[in-house]
Amino acid sequence: MDAAILDELQQTLHRQGSAAALEQLCTALRERKDFDNLFYARLMARRHELGLSPIPTGSTLDIPPQHQSAFEEAIRSACREVGQLYLDEGNIAQAWGYFRMIDDRAPVKEALARAEPSAESDNVDELIRIALYEGLLPRRGFDWVLAHGSLCNAVTTLSQQLPISAEDRHYCVGKVLEALYEELRERLTNEIIRHEGKAPPEASAPKGSLGVIRQLIAGREWLFADDAYHIDFSHLSAAIQHSLELPPGEALERARELCAYGENLSGVFRSNAEPPFEDQYRDYGIYLAILAGEGVEEGIAHFKAKVDGTTVEEVGSGPAEVLVQLLLRLGRPGEALAVARRHLAPIDGPRLAFTADLCQKASDYQTLVEVAREQGNALQFMAGLLGQGQRA
Repeated sequence: MDAAILDELQQTLHRQGSAAALEQLCTALRERKDFDNLFYARLMARRHELGLSPIPTGSTLDIPPQHQSAFEEAIRSACREVGQLYLDEGNIAQAWGYFRMIDDRAPVKEALARAEPSAESDNVDELIRIALYEGLLPRRGFDWVLAHGSLCNAVTTLSQQLPISAEDRHYCVGKVLEALYEELRERLTNEIIRHEGKAPPEASAPKGSLGVIRQLIAGREWLFADDAYHIDFSHLSAAIQHSLELPPGEALERARELCAYGENLSGVFRSNAEPPFEDQYRDYGIYLAILAGEGVEEGIAHFKAKVDGTTVEEVGSGPAEVLVQLLLRLGRPGEALAVARRHLAPIDGPRLAFTADLCQKASDYQTLVEVAREQGNALQFMAGLLGQGQRA
């Protein structure tokens, strides 16, 4: 700020007093869009009004108790003012720093909902960080990952710990599956045109239609000859793994079609996954079919055979854990508990808490008493006894 303004501030202080000079300072900072210093000027004014030193000597804890409430309100007011000024300038990232200070998400969420960053925009990454990684508007943020990044970036993002709800995560997984599905559909269609001289009828189905990939590959084994593939199989594998958490619906059906495609790939590209998904796309497909309500009993028998045909020492606890979680998702906690009792309870340590949770879901506290006795866990043993008493 130039010397002339500083002289004016000094003259105002002498002629009109501190309140007028401080307001003049705030006005000058607003006009110059020096919003960060405006924030501190507002707090300086409030400190002076309360009879405190204009120069902060520490944290707000140094404010006398009788002035704490008033000064905290001054902080909130300054944050709202400066945050809104940054929003008016289109600077969502800077605005969020102030609104986050007072835990006020609404103005920034509204701004994110209206934002339309271009591919050349310098602030796309900042907007994605706020919307997705800080959880303000996860779906909007993930849409930007796909629109301004790549499918690879989107798949990688799904593998990270995100502060979002299960429903928002399902949306993100669904968007990846949709993008992968459309990419595969286009490439299969182009390959068929090159081979057969014309596009197949199913290729004209509207974008988003289900069943197209199944129709495109049906009876066309030549599509997979000589180890041919049509999309990045690492993306395919990762997307299918994420789809295991989906509820029934269109996204799940797309995942099932992608599994059907994956089953046709050469063994070179069907890397063995961890048990119980050794035959990757076939096993994933059976799991997803169960979630969709098709071949449920046959599918459960498929995974039970994997559990009963091995030991934890041979393949680890994965197959039993998958079966337990699957049975729980189907609303069959009693069966889930039986599997855990046989295959997981013998594992000492944190597995007991897992069994205790299952016992509560199945309202079977006798099993908890038995397992706790076997493992010498007095706390869970008492919990089981008390649970039995509550049911009596």
